[in-house]
Amino acid sequence: MSFYTAGPNEALVLSGCCLRTPKLVPGGRVFKLPFVQTLQRISLNLMTLTIESPRIYTKQGVPISVTGVAQVKVESTDRECLHRACQQFLGLSDREIQGVIQETLEGHQRAIMGTMTVEEIYQDRQKFSEAVFEVASRDLVNLGVSVVSFTLQNVSDDVGYLKALGMARTAEVQRDARIGEAQASRDSGIKEAKALEAEKAAKYTNMIQIAQSKRDYALKQAEFDREVETQRAVAELAAELQTAKTQQKIRNEEVGVKLVERQKQIQVMEQEIVRRERELEAQIKQPAKAEKYRLETLAAAEKNRLILEAEATAEAIRARGEAEAFAINAKAQADAEAMQKKAAAWEKYQGAAVVDMVLQTLPRVAAEIAAPLANVDKVTMVAGPNGDIGASKITQEVLTIMNSLPDVVLKMTGIDLNQVVRSSRV
Repeated sequence: MSFYTAGPNEALVLSGCCLRTPKLVPGGRVFKLPFVQTLQRISLNLMTLTIESPRIYTKQGVPISVTGVAQVKVESTDRECLHRACQQFLGLSDREIQGVIQETLEGHQRAIMGTMTVEEIYQDRQKFSEAVFEVASRDLVNLGVSVVSFTLQNVSDDVGYLKALGMARTAEVQRDARIGEAQASRDSGIKEAKALEAEKAAKYTNMIQIAQSKRDYALKQAEFDREVETQRAVAELAAELQTAKTQQKIRNEEVGVKLVERQKQIQVMEQEIVRRERELEAQIKQPAKAEKYRLETLAAAEKNRLILEAEATAEAIRARGEAEAFAINAKAQADAEAMQKKAAAWEKYQGAAVVDMVLQTLPRVAAEIAAPLANVDKVTMVAGPNGDIGASKITQEVLTIMNSLPDVVLKMTGIDLNQVVRSSRV
């Protein structure tokens, strides 16, 4: 079994065993049994044919030559037409097929030429082409061929009929042209005179209309000027009022803008204050609080330390004070007892006791008087012409001071030491 294909421009015709009628496949594929089946091809290409009909007598008996161009092809859309085309043309070459179709078209073209006049063929070519197309299409469909188009290409003759026809028509056209020119000249003069008359009438009418228009224009102009001045005054007042309103709106907007700016500034300032407070809180207050807490903690510790130290010192002072008080008390008791004993002795011995106390006190007084001299590195004695010099002078000065003591004691205490000494001798 063999497999065959055909392009869109040809058809496959399969016949033979197992087929009651030939199988037609336009632009497709088919399987063929070898030796028992036959495969043939028929072209579906468009064919262009030149149909020439020389010296064919028309209806008037005038011989003319006509050349037409036809576009034909084997019909593949209708199975019946394709079947008839296979019956008529299968096995023929393209040239042979074109020859059959061309002879058929030439016959129909000659037939149509014999039914029409030269003028009809020459002047109405579309009518001639349509007549040939209709007749040829009805005949060629029996051959399985369709006429795609038919066009009359050329019409000529060798007896000069077409030329004479053209000359007559040309002369007629020229005559009509001259007549038309004369009529046009006549009509032009009449129309020119009428035009001049109409022009003058129109001119006068136009002048009257111009004068009326000027008068109406002046009146309208005055009225318009009055209305314009009125409207201008109203417009100026409206403009001034609108300007005042606009300025008022602008001032209100400016005040609003300033108010908004002031509010924005206040908001910015408030935000700045909050920021500074937070910054102060972060940079100063918090460290200050921490420092305060630290100092308070240190102060509390120092206070506790000082309290403990003070308590310890107070305790020590109290103990020392108690000890000193005890010692002073003991000393005072001893002194009191001594004084009591001295008072008893003084009471018993009286003058002798006083003398004894004075004698015991005098060496201490002398020592106190002489104590400053012990701190002197060098002593220079200056004496008068009759005075003593040397160490005796110093001893004499000390004795002089000692001799003045009774007077000092008398003045200070009222006790006369000299009297007491004398009384003790008796």
